[in-house]
Amino acid sequence: MTSAKSPSPAEDHPFLPQESLGYALKRAQQALRLHMDRQLKSLGLTAPQYNVLCSLEAEPGASNARLARRAFVTPQTMQSMLVKLERAGLIARTPDTEHGRIQRTELTEKGRETVLEAHQAVQETERLARKAASPDAAVMLTRIAEALA
Repeated sequence: MTSAKSPSPAEDHPFLPQESLGYALKRAQQALRLHMDRQLKSLGLTAPQYNVLCSLEAEPGASNARLARRAFVTPQTMQSMLVKLERAGLIARTPDTEHGRIQRTELTEKGRETVLEAHQAVQETERLARKAASPDAAVMLTRIAEALA
């Protein structure tokens, strides 16, 4: 007599990408980005540009490569973002004293004022996201990122 093989969990529940953790994370990230973009539009900024200004506020003089790593973009994409921010008068770039090819980037006075206004603008996004999330959501997401790195 042959015993019936019990179905595996995968057979009971087929993988549905739209119900996966990865899909939920990407969907939440996209919604966060779009909401931030709407909040920042009046300042002439996008969420990635805001990220750059925040990075420069925390680390004046950061290089293009460092800024690109912090913004999760390529150095080429960062270069184009920096050109736009420089044209808007929000940043100033100067050659590094020791490595002439490296450009050091800092906020201008206008950039410092703009980033302060931008902080106010995105507070609503942060408030809504935290209200929708569990109290330890940021800790949990950080653990996921570290586990997968």
